[in-house]
Amino acid sequence: MTQTSENVTWLTQEAYNQLKAELEYLSGPARTEISVKIAAAREEGDLRENGGYHAAKEEQGKMELRVRQLSQLLEHAKVGEAPADDGVVEPGMVVTIAFDDDPDDTLTFLLASREYASSDIETYSPQSPLGTGVNGKRTGDVAEYELPNGKMASVKILAAKPYTG
Repeated sequence: MTQTSENVTWLTQEAYNQLKAELEYLSGPARTEISVKIAAAREEGDLRENGGYHAAKEEQGKMELRVRQLSQLLEHAKVGEAPADDGVVEPGMVVTIAFDDDPDDTLTFLLASREYASSDIETYSPQSPLGTGVNGKRTGDVAEYELPNGKMASVKILAAKPYTG
């Protein structure tokens, strides 16, 4: 679970360990692998028309960006417990909402940092318009948030349970 306030990111121990392991891999073995790919592609000759070289350099750039992102995230991380199962919407909770009080038009999502996104459940950032609107509300509350077009929308909080992975 991740909770972000200004410069602090709250992570469970499991999430912290997972991100730390990814950073260690990208900073060590993955850097060595990409260097070998670049060197091999460079030996193929003319770099202007060398697709393998350009692909390897692009992959290296993406990897280095991820290393910087993880380093910054972990530098400001605080390890804590998962949120309480008290019906209050907060980062680390799986939230079910109904749009415009229509019980048939619902959405269930994890309120968490994109770092914790998975293919199992849709993830909304606490800083997103919807995330900001529902954060701190209780089951049964109505939350308002601003749409990208500037109009206001409202949703009813149907459930908020801690994410269990």
